[in-house]
Amino acid sequence: MTSNKVRVLLADDHGLVRAGIRALMQELPDVEVVGEAADGRSAIEMLDSLRPDVVLMDISMKGLNGIEATAQIRKLKPNVRVVILSMHTTEEHVAQALRAGAAGYIVKDGATEELDIALDSVMRGERYVSPNVSRSVVERLLADSSAQPNPLNLLTPRQKEILQLIAEGRSTKEIAHVLGLSIKTVETHRAQLMQRLSIRDVPGLVRYALRAGLVSP
Repeated sequence: MTSNKVRVLLADDHGLVRAGIRALMQELPDVEVVGEAADGRSAIEMLDSLRPDVVLMDISMKGLNGIEATAQIRKLKPNVRVVILSMHTTEEHVAQALRAGAAGYIVKDGATEELDIALDSVMRGERYVSPNVSRSVVERLLADSSAQPNPLNLLTPRQKEILQLIAEGRSTKEIAHVLGLSIKTVETHRAQLMQRLSIRDVPGLVRYALRAGLVSP
């Protein structure tokens, strides 16, 4: 670790989980938890005021999931490292996280010592992936990232946000309010989503978002 404490922002939609992680972090002398967020959008809004070195991010969060939040954080604050802390171990979730720019991926049922090891690794500029995720799987995912384009890559960050909110059952009016857009703009984005994904109706968008891991069943 560096001589200065690593500033960590926790992003998880479960308060008890955040409390548990914070308690673990307090045992690490070189780490300071500077804030907590209940969703990806809140985490992004806290970046300027809290100035974290690392965002410890869950994947499955309402409003803006951890994958899309990671991509936006990497674009807005390239020096901030994002470490995914998730229960998911499927290739698709790991692939999406790494391609979004995550510096680390920890499985929630891993050893508590992993937190310290992961933070140490990413602060040195290395990538850390939990031993629960096969190294060969990670290498293959990274090698194939350009050869196997994901349809999600056809969507803009805003369209991905809207797709997630649609899948969560939000109405057009609610989506417009959450994102600060006009209803007409949201409707335009929804039409473009259907066109780019070759999906004809809202239930189809919901099924696609579930398959893509944007929302949990």
